[in-house]
Formats: sequence, C-alpha cells, structure tokens
Amino acid sequence: MQRRCDRNRKRSKRRGIYCPIHGCYLDSVSQKYQIFADKPGQLQQRGMSRRNALILVANRTAVPLEGEWLEAFWCEHCQQTKWYHVRKRDDHAYEISAAPQELWQQATGVISSHGNPSVSEFTRRSARDITYQTLTDFQVVN
Repeated sequence: MQRRCDRNRKRSKRRGIYCPIHGCYLDSVSQKYQIFADKPGQLQQRGMSRRNALILVANRTAVPLEGEWLEAFWCEHCQQTKWYHVRKRDDHAYEISAAPQELWQQATGVISSHGNPSVSEFTRRSARDITYQTLTDFQVVN
C-alpha cells in the first residue's frame, strides 16, 4: 500500500540505479554517452530479425540504440568511479553492467581510454606534469 504523500508527489524522483555489488544508490558523475549499432549482428543481439537488421544498417550507417548508454557512476561504499552500460527498462527500471571494451567503439563523444594516437609521449607526459614550466623545460644544450 502506498502512503498518501507518495501518491501525491508531483516532482520527479531520482533514477533508481543501484550498485550491482553493494546495493547502494549510485550517483552519476558524467553525461550519458549514446550507443550506436553499425553492424547487423549488434541489432540481432537486441532481438531484431536478421533481415530487418541488414536492411536498417544498409540504409543508415549507424543506428542509435534506444534506451542504452554508457555512464560513469560514483559508489559511496567502495569510493570509486566506474563506467557502466545502462539499459532502461519499462517504468523507471534500469539494468546496469560493467561497460565492456566493445561498447566504447559504439559510443559517440567518448574519449579513448588509450589516448589519442596522434599525440606524442612527450606531450602526454608534459600534460600530466604538475610542475611543467614551459620554457625552462626546453633547455638549450651547447
């Protein structure tokens, strides 16, 4: 039986996304990164027939997967940020699982975990260096 104050509440409620390990509420610490399918097999895994998947991928290069995204969450219990693959089910129910590597190639706007291959190791190291002092690091050797 619902309490009367819960029935009359008009404001939106928090998303019910809980840690799969500890069961505590997860706080979002990133934006949602939409996932796209670019191969018929990816659509078939989600219940689409082979014929329809082939036609859809042939007509469109990338098909957005509705109700699925990548998002980072903060777990209060283990004090860590982890990336999860989130699937929205009916009526505010969510299913989360650890984000597999294959999904990172299907998401848009996500920074590669391996870094930009066109950036040199010196630039990467310099960007991480807190005491980076521009010209003093480039000393001329005579």
